[in-house]
Amino acid sequence: MSVFKYRMQNILNIKNKLEEQAKNEFAAANRKVLEEEERLAVLRNRKAALEKKARELLAAPSLDIQEIILNKSGIRKTEGRIEEQKKAIFLAKELLEKKRVTLMEVRMERRTHEILKENAFAEFLMEEKAAEGKEIDELTSYTYGQKLAENE
Repeated sequence: MSVFKYRMQNILNIKNKLEEQAKNEFAAANRKVLEEEERLAVLRNRKAALEKKARELLAAPSLDIQEIILNKSGIRKTEGRIEEQKKAIFLAKELLEKKRVTLMEVRMERRTHEILKENAFAEFLMEEKAAEGKEIDELTSYTYGQKLAENE
């Protein structure tokens, strides 16, 4: 029996490598989204802490105007950073979606080549079976011919 060799194996290998690369890029983009969301959570916690401090400053028996002004300024800056962070998250999610689409396309191409390989292997097996059947027929004919020659 001969050995099956897929003639486009090098292309399949490249497709596998491309899929691995796309998976890594998708994972990196996903990590980036998670990092950006974590930064947003930190900013929201900072804003909540500043708002709590503002309430405490306003409820204090003696008002420290300078401290209240600094606190409100900090709240406004934090709100601005929160808005910037929301934009960063939006961009990171867009990139993640692009990487997901790319991964799906590459995965589909690799799967197509795997199906082609499977079909080629099935065809190879059929050819091998046909060749084996032909050999058996020849052997049977030869043996039958030999018995006829011996009987005559």
